[in-house]
Amino acid sequence: MGLAVCFPCCRPSRDPRSGRVQRHHANEQGLQRAVKDAVRLAGLAKPASCHSLRHSFATHLLEAGYDIRTVQDLLGHKDVSTTQIYTHVMAKPGLGVRSPLDEPRA
Repeated sequence: MGLAVCFPCCRPSRDPRSGRVQRHHANEQGLQRAVKDAVRLAGLAKPASCHSLRHSFATHLLEAGYDIRTVQDLLGHKDVSTTQIYTHVMAKPGLGVRSPLDEPRA
């Protein structure tokens, strides 16, 4: 399964089929290798991947109070039920949307 979100290359190149010069998508294997190398260099004990970064992104948005439809759109899910997988974090105690009025005053 490929990444749902594509990242543009850092510089334009010529498409050999059309001859058009544009920024193409970065190679998926290259991105996965870069993340794997970064995890190793950072000395992270837990495994991390492009998918785990995507999962964290969605989870943090939901924890921050973004609505499920916005997260669905950002992740490129066609069906909201796919995005609802990420709502498991909302069932954990202490998480969810907090009102600024709930913050202690200084």
